[in-house]
Amino acid sequence: MIFIVAPDDNAIRLSFAEATEMVNLYVGITDYDWFRFLAAQPGVDEVNFWQPGGRTNFQALRSGELFLFKLHSPRNFIVGGGFYVRSDILPASLVWEAFGTKNGTPSFPEMRKRIAFYRGRPDDPREDYRIGCRVLAQPFFFPEDQWIPIPASFSLHIQQGRRYSSEEEDGRALWEAVMVHSQPYPLQFHGMGSRRWYAHVSDKVPSG
Repeated sequence: MIFIVAPDDNAIRLSFAEATEMVNLYVGITDYDWFRFLAAQPGVDEVNFWQPGGRTNFQALRSGELFLFKLHSPRNFIVGGGFYVRSDILPASLVWEAFGTKNGTPSFPEMRKRIAFYRGRPDDPREDYRIGCRVLAQPFFFPEDQWIPIPASFSLHIQQGRRYSSEEEDGRALWEAVMVHSQPYPLQFHGMGSRRWYAHVSDKVPSG
């Protein structure tokens, strides 16, 4: 099987063995409303896969590796993904200023409401929540008839997500399924993305 991994004049043709050497996979659990909102937006070039807590920075992937979206149970399917760029822990107000609706909500008040909900407490307007940000470039969203069932090795007790190695059987199977379902929309492997956002944010985040 051959994969075309760039849709322009610099397209690279990779065999399955070559392609799977490029990535690990991470399956992150997400909110259906987040997915549905972003899937309906035209021309989304990057998204922020945020976490309501801001205690631990995400380190499961390297830049350019594949981050997949799995919906909360009972929708136990992989429904899309994107290419991981980097992660940070930042105030929610700054994250909204940088990403806006690419955070997966139509407004900042709605985003705050969801953060508070997943933190299990009422929204406190005095608090600028610090949240985990996982920046993903070239996001893709599958129609429902192409959703991919999660592998048996993905426990329903997992709270945030799980990494798969491309050397694992399930990791290879997930990679191949994603490539097959995304054939109408060839994917770019560049690991670059979001330079504009980082320049914007880096000027605003206090050092130390």
